[in-house]
Amino acid sequence: MSFTRIFVCLLALGLMPTAEADPTEDFHALLDEVWEWQLRESPMFASRLGDRRFNDQWTDNSIAAIERRQDETREFLRRTYEIDRTALSENDQLNHELFRRSLQDRVDQFPFDGHLIPFYQRGGVQNIDSNTSQLRFATVKDYEDWLARLGKIDVVIEQTIALAEAGRKHGLVSPKILMERIPDQIAVQLVDDAEDSPFYRVFAADNDAIGEDDMARLRAQARDVIEDTVLPAYRELDEYFTDTYLPNSRDSIGLSELPNGEEWYELRARQFTTTQMSPDEIHRIGLNEVARIRGEMQAVIDSLDFEGDFRDFLEFLRTDPQFYYDTPEELYQAYLATSKRIDPELVKLFGTLPRMPYGVKPIPDSIAPDTTTAYYTRPAADGSRAGIYWVNLYKPEVRPKYEIEVLSVHEAMPGHHLQLAIQQELGDMPDFRRFMGFTAFSEGWGLYSESLGYDLGLYKDPYSQFGALTYEMWRAVRLVVDTGMHYKGWTRQQAIDFFKDNAAKTELDIINEIDRYIGWPGQALAYKIGQLKMLQIRERAEIALGDAFDVREFHDELLGAGALPLDILEQRMDGWLESQM
Repeated sequence: MSFTRIFVCLLALGLMPTAEADPTEDFHALLDEVWEWQLRESPMFASRLGDRRFNDQWTDNSIAAIERRQDETREFLRRTYEIDRTALSENDQLNHELFRRSLQDRVDQFPFDGHLIPFYQRGGVQNIDSNTSQLRFATVKDYEDWLARLGKIDVVIEQTIALAEAGRKHGLVSPKILMERIPDQIAVQLVDDAEDSPFYRVFAADNDAIGEDDMARLRAQARDVIEDTVLPAYRELDEYFTDTYLPNSRDSIGLSELPNGEEWYELRARQFTTTQMSPDEIHRIGLNEVARIRGEMQAVIDSLDFEGDFRDFLEFLRTDPQFYYDTPEELYQAYLATSKRIDPELVKLFGTLPRMPYGVKPIPDSIAPDTTTAYYTRPAADGSRAGIYWVNLYKPEVRPKYEIEVLSVHEAMPGHHLQLAIQQELGDMPDFRRFMGFTAFSEGWGLYSESLGYDLGLYKDPYSQFGALTYEMWRAVRLVVDTGMHYKGWTRQQAIDFFKDNAAKTELDIINEIDRYIGWPGQALAYKIGQLKMLQIRERAEIALGDAFDVREFHDELLGAGALPLDILEQRMDGWLESQM
């Protein structure tokens, strides 16, 4: 028998040694595999990043596909645990821990069947057309891909209805007070003429890069697919939602009112804060912060010699015309001017600034009445779309001037845009860290950034100072009302009243905020908990380093590894502080 045949026989019998797996190679291969899986399974996420391979597809949200993805996620987590973390480099050990946590967080949520509650008043299938604001329309294929997506909207709506029905039969339904907002949002889609559809706007807009003949053909196809597929699908959604889902939605608001809801909220509180704190602990922190900030707000009122108590001052701010613009355009110009004023001052506080710019745009009219004052969307990974600071121009008479500075600092620079754009530009990190993260860090940074407004030359008059305190109070109130409603049995009105009693936000904003917390349990806890940890880390560094403390170096280090859980962030900054000393 030849040597080769002996070798093959021994190998088949398992008697020959095989090459040992390399933990680093296995881990990197797993990271690449899961990232590709995420792009493939979430086509709109891929499109937003600038990966256009799946531009003609939606996520398959059939119950079978969701269960398949859950099984695949569990398998990814099992394979992650099998990798010997101690055999990895220091950087990869951190990557491993963050990757494991992100998978574990998802798996821990599966038993609660959150996917069976598919409707949300701040966005969803009822206004899926808003995705066009984050897509590129530069070539004929870009439009054709969007047309392909439009041709599948009936499937998206069918799957949404199927999820909602399964949830309804299992006692998992949304609060009625939120669902009462959605019929008006669906009504925007129920047009008589295809050219009046929100889906047609992207085709109606001029595009010099597309020839007239091509544009005419695309517009004709758009009218056809809207008439034949989109409008019938939304009529079906309207009928189901109005006749079946809305009447059967629940009168309660708290997550604890759902099956296993108390345990579910405890998990969400831990995940959104990246701590082990209980809802009761978070509630107490919120009450303490409300009391502290309330004292600072009273000091500002006293400096103005205002005749009246705290409540009178809040009513004055909410009702006096001097604090409001008359038109949406005036309000929009104020946001633009504030952003331009902030940007040149950033070099005082940061050694590293992002290369990617950002823009300021109005929130679409279709969702503006039901959403919050502002929000931010990150840039495309391929550089084809800047970051966007979205501002709400609906009813300028309820959008106070004194909150523009602090809001811009939080949502744009040096808040979300600076942090997220820098994170995307950290080229030596795996993709899951560049484009994903932990809410306690990203929202904690946004709130921490508000305190930097003083260093940027903002908050110079007492009303702007009060506005900055109002925004910090807003996040402290969140700790109280979110835990109150979802864990301690508070009513919606009780939460609204607590908010109104402690912050100068206008009533429309307060109601929209409270409804946002009802629909997104636990997320509101991340801001204040993250900010408090960052302030604590900074205070420790300032005390230890004294005159040697360099705020630019501190911020560059704080942001230099992307969004981290708070315990890992503290370990990182402790290591940096030790090296500085």
